[in-house]
Amino acid sequence: MGAMRMLGWGVLLLSTACGASRTAVTRAEEPGTGGSGTASDASAVASTTRRYVDEDLGFEIIRPTAEWQLDETNERTPEGLAIPVILRHRVTGAQVVLQVAPGVATPVQFAERLTQGLRQQPGFVTTDPRPIALSDNAVGFDFQVGEGVRGKVAVREGNSGRVLMMLATWPAEASATITESVDALMAGVRPLPEPSVAVRSTPRTP
Repeated sequence: MGAMRMLGWGVLLLSTACGASRTAVTRAEEPGTGGSGTASDASAVASTTRRYVDEDLGFEIIRPTAEWQLDETNERTPEGLAIPVILRHRVTGAQVVLQVAPGVATPVQFAERLTQGLRQQPGFVTTDPRPIALSDNAVGFDFQVGEGVRGKVAVREGNSGRVLMMLATWPAEASATITESVDALMAGVRPLPEPSVAVRSTPRTP
């Protein structure tokens, strides 16, 4: 069951990223939404900030440039897994879909099962999962869909037992520099520090 859920998760994500997905309401940096800041200061920085924080799901996103538009979706898969945001590159049309899932498997296991599932889909060609530099146990792979779409997947640990998965796609004719921009964005998706880390700092009184 776990493997089937992960496969369904990946195929849904790929459909979202490759297809003509509907445009979500851009509200991630508006006051009172999505954990992107407090209502008192969000309005002052909404036009310039490139940092998005979701305290409920335990992650932050630092966009490398303002060309990346962040749309908060609040969507879920049929299994109830969260798709909190989709990021779109205004110039090239590249997209990065973020999924946050319970840590029912390691990042390596997620990536391996997703690779196996995608290889069974018509027109998909993928590389083997390999370690990537996002974290000590992060893994990723590249893929191609027919002649028109290129992409990559990165899976890394989140906090509180979660797993973060990023699935990027871009047009095959896009400049090679788009991969650098995608890599920079993926590096900017990070888990927030565990809440317990901050609580341990006060020493006991003898």
